[in-house]
Amino acid sequence: MNYGMPVLIELGCLEENCSLCKKLGLDFIEVNMNFPEYQVQFFDAGHYSALKDKYGIYFTIHLSEGLDVSQSNDFVRGGWLKTVEATVDFAKKAGCPVINMHMNHGIYITLPDEKVYIHEKRFGEYFETIVNFRKLCERCVGDSGIRICIENTDGFTDFEKKAVNYLLESPVFGLTWDVGHSISHDEKDMEYLLAHVNKLCHFHIHDGTRANRGGKCHQELGKGDVNLDARLALARECNARCVIEVKTVGSLEKSVAWLRRNGKFD
Repeated sequence: MNYGMPVLIELGCLEENCSLCKKLGLDFIEVNMNFPEYQVQFFDAGHYSALKDKYGIYFTIHLSEGLDVSQSNDFVRGGWLKTVEATVDFAKKAGCPVINMHMNHGIYITLPDEKVYIHEKRFGEYFETIVNFRKLCERCVGDSGIRICIENTDGFTDFEKKAVNYLLESPVFGLTWDVGHSISHDEKDMEYLLAHVNKLCHFHIHDGTRANRGGKCHQELGKGDVNLDARLALARECNARCVIEVKTVGSLEKSVAWLRRNGKFD
């Protein structure tokens, strides 16, 4: 099973992250497009390929959490779709096997006694954008073998589950189980994820606490409420990659030490 790390904000550049990745004996780095320096216009496949060769690692990509392929503004939605298209093109050139993404709940209207999500109220229009997104991804990915993995966050809504079900019918799409998000939101998505276990191919591994204990996540391994033995066993069974998604060098070093101490590395 391959283990990776996220790019860390306290490190100055991508090569510093590569050096740490190699030092810790990890296999890959997940490049996070929420960072200004990791926008698609800065992706240079030659540079990334050279770093792969130099350090003996590879890269996966985390699309921006702002991604909204169902945005009602045509200009904005078009920009997001072009971003996805360009990211897939880069991933093919740089040999990145996974592109991770979040679903976007979209805008909601707060009524006196409920929230009304625009995507749910206008589901036909919403679903049409999902159909178009899948077509775009299938065309861009082609036979490259890249998987676009949909990550759980704070609980899939019912209308999102319908959209994700449709996306998962395509071999281009898979699922990411973020186990820290899961525990901090009372395992809202566990039933759904386990019902689609054959689509799990990527994990974000970090510890966290249950909602009644603060609902924190991105904690170092062994410091929270996640059943790490069970989650890592499932990841291995699924032949999934695991990003150790903590946010500091110190937490990453301690988490790798926890994995080694508990016999989780091959």
